[in-house]
Amino acid sequence: MARTLINIPKQTRRGEVIEIKTLIAHPMETGFRPLANGSLAPRDIINRLVCTYNGEEVFRADLFPAITANPYVAFTTVATESGEIALSWTDDRGQTQTETVAIKVE
Repeated sequence: MARTLINIPKQTRRGEVIEIKTLIAHPMETGFRPLANGSLAPRDIINRLVCTYNGEEVFRADLFPAITANPYVAFTTVATESGEIALSWTDDRGQTQTETVAIKVE
């Protein structure tokens, strides 16, 4: 589906606010671009991004056609325990992709 880059601190302290940054490589076709044959290219955007921290949802975003191709999203959460941060996104074709990264909390 799409390539992604996820940037989080590899190690942090309990109670510290951490920033999670992700860049998702996706063309984000709006459905308004005409093709050579005169028809419109079918819409295909990432419409939902969900982040979980050890299985608990900490961030959710619904995206719309006005979002740029290869969207960059940054948000914060509080580091509570070591574990796994998972980012999942779903596109208009119903495909869901999940990427995970580990975080160590002291």
